[in-house]
Amino acid sequence: MCKKKQTLLVVVLFFILLSFCIGVYWQGLKGGFIFDDFVNLQELGTYGTINTWEQFRAFVINGFSGPTGRPISLASFLLDDNTWPTQASIFKYNNLMIHLLNGALLFWATLLILRNYNYKEQQAIWIALVASSIWLLHPYFVSTTLYVVQRMAQLATLFTLIGIVGYLKARLLLAYKPFQAYFYMAISIGLCTILATYSKENGALLPLLISVIEFCNPNRQNRPIWQWRALCLWLPSCAVLYLIFREINFADNIWPNRNFNQVERLYSEARIVVEYLFNLFIPQIEGRGLYQDGFMVSKSLLQPITTVYSIIFLSGLVISAFVLKSRYPLFSLAVLFFFTAHLMESTVLGLELYFEHRNYLAALLLFLPVASGLYSLQKYVNVKLIYLIIAVILAILCFFTYERVKLWSDTDRLQVYWAKNTPDSVRAQNSLAAILFAHGQFEESNKSLENAMKRMPDSTLLTLRFLLHKLYLNTATHEDFILTTEKLKLQPHDAQALLTFRTLVEYTTQDSQSHIFLPDSLFLISAIQKNPNYKNDDNVKKLVPYLTAKIKLANNEPNEALSEYLKAVKIYNDIESGLMMVAELGSQHATTQALILLDQVEKKYYQQDPKTLKRSKAEYDFESKRLREILLAQLQKDARP
Repeated sequence: MCKKKQTLLVVVLFFILLSFCIGVYWQGLKGGFIFDDFVNLQELGTYGTINTWEQFRAFVINGFSGPTGRPISLASFLLDDNTWPTQASIFKYNNLMIHLLNGALLFWATLLILRNYNYKEQQAIWIALVASSIWLLHPYFVSTTLYVVQRMAQLATLFTLIGIVGYLKARLLLAYKPFQAYFYMAISIGLCTILATYSKENGALLPLLISVIEFCNPNRQNRPIWQWRALCLWLPSCAVLYLIFREINFADNIWPNRNFNQVERLYSEARIVVEYLFNLFIPQIEGRGLYQDGFMVSKSLLQPITTVYSIIFLSGLVISAFVLKSRYPLFSLAVLFFFTAHLMESTVLGLELYFEHRNYLAALLLFLPVASGLYSLQKYVNVKLIYLIIAVILAILCFFTYERVKLWSDTDRLQVYWAKNTPDSVRAQNSLAAILFAHGQFEESNKSLENAMKRMPDSTLLTLRFLLHKLYLNTATHEDFILTTEKLKLQPHDAQALLTFRTLVEYTTQDSQSHIFLPDSLFLISAIQKNPNYKNDDNVKKLVPYLTAKIKLANNEPNEALSEYLKAVKIYNDIESGLMMVAELGSQHATTQALILLDQVEKKYYQQDPKTLKRSKAEYDFESKRLREILLAQLQKDARP
């Protein structure tokens, strides 16, 4: 086949592949937002429609999902919509487009890797096509593509792939245009590492991932000189490794907000990574799902026994990758790339244990040995049989992905499925109870909570959810509050419980029938404040005076409320929060107290770093002045006989 026809055939096949991918994913665009989507995207509506530079800047630079704030990912959400609440479909559509783009870039990157590894052109094209097809259609990545907030993982992967493509494309110029080659390789690494990192922090691994590609390259001709590699690859790689492994601390209670320490995390991650690999090579329609807080932590090498088996298996993989590098470079590349990409999220950092999306980047080259093996079969079997095997593999992947997407297209059904399949996940059971309650199935909701609390009696989230539902139904009693208070004194930390805690306490201040529980709510606050697992939590330190102030205000104690609001303003140290507290006092006709609080808020405002402002200084100046005028007018009105 001539080169032109071959190229045309590959282009046609790849567009057919992309069409299949769109087809299997399309119905998933109907699904709604879930879990962390709300926390990360609700800021779109905090300040009204985002249509000014100040609002854009405030949304983009005030991210909290990681050390960088991930501003590039946040900016990308504004391509979907600029307000909240909104529809999830456009967000999911753009996620799908990014997934398709990543698939195309993966094909290109893989093709360039094989060319640099000195594979023949036809061989390189078909291996790259099959390997990228498996990745693109794999059902494991549905939970990345249709989970809106995981655009962060998608964009980090996108810029990583662009960096790899740019590097490898420039590397091919080394033989005859070395100056241009080194320049473009350096630009590709430097620029794309920055873009990937500010999308999600594991993008900082790009220099290390390219180092792995170089290490596994059997073609020793036209390699970059060692001085350039030392400066542009090894130095940034060592810097990233230092930043990761300086966090090593084998103390027993290094993370008070986690139910595991660092050693237990490393043990557990061995089992988790083995499970990742199993699910990648033995696809399923829907595995554990999103909620993994119920995953059994490995307490030692032998507890459970699968921990030591997993460590032995993974060690064998890594050792074999080094030993077989010369003979099977694609196997070594797949293994070492996979483990390198997991260095940040699956080792010593105090992140949650288990998320499928951590494999979106890590598995990019994982199917190269499979594709290479299939290509090699033509020496032993008819090539038509190989085509049939490839077609069957892709058909199975399409079917599994389609079925999983169908489940993800109905958010409530999906979360009910997760709850039934992960009975030891507090988050899953909490979501199930909330969904049943929202659909008016109050008895079923409370029954599911009671059953879940029998299995997980130490869960703060379930304890508070159960009491909140009773408040909603006007069936709560003082005894319920006393029982909840006693539990809260010792229950382990759960960051997800704090939102429910706030909702519960605020409900007692807002619902007139629940005002009788205001004193009980104070005891709840005291219990969580004294709980050793919560007392050092920064969010608890903020919530305690703020919620206490709201209770005092609802109980018609404005001076006591002011005292607590003043404490809250000092801790929040933010003009936005301060003005909201002033408005709360003013709305309850505590005008004098509101003016006193406004004075303190303005003092804090003048000391606040302008970079931390969520809106423009002009807006805050206007809002502060407007609020003062309203309060003074109200004060004059109240003073009239």
